Amino acid sequence: MSKIIDKKVKSSLENLHIPTWNELPNIDLYLDQVVTLVNSVLSPYIFFNNDNNKDNNLVLSKTMINNYVKNNLIDAPIKKKYGKVQLAKLFVICVLKQVYSMNDIKSLITVALEGSDIAFAYNQFCRQFKKALNCTINRDDFIDIDSASNDNKYLLKSVLLSCSYKIYTNNVLNNLKENY
Repeated sequence: MSKIIDKKVKSSLENLHIPTWNELPNIDLYLDQVVTLVNSVLSPYIFFNNDNNKDNNLVLSKTMINNYVKNNLIDAPIKKKYGKVQLAKLFVICVLKQVYSMNDIKSLITVALEGSDIAFAYNQFCRQFKKALNCTINRDDFIDIDSASNDNKYLLKSVLLSCSYKIYTNNVLNNLKENY
């Protein structure tokens, strides 16, 4: 891999920012708006093995959301609108589905919400994901003294590192395809 591709990937992924709880819209959104929001944040960075074309890269579709509702990963919309809780879970699902099955994601969300409110758990997810991604692209160790004594935090760290590695690798592969 050339240093140019590595720098390009690093530069691109440094801009990935998942909105924290307070940055999510305070109004409920229709399905089309949810799809547009999540894709605008994640699609420039998350690529799937079956289609590494940025122009066709959608992380989330209406059908996917409907399946997540049917499989009880997110709550059904109220009056056709989705709120902050559903949006937060959709961002989590879209990151985790890089590596994990829907059943695994459902279990991981359940564990993350044990004894914690959604806003706190989601903000912790956002912080730890950014930290894991930065460690991955900068080739640093993910040192977190607090997680050694906290099983849930260590699990989150491990999960997010695996997702970060997958996102980084897919971005490198996408850039290699563009350049060769």
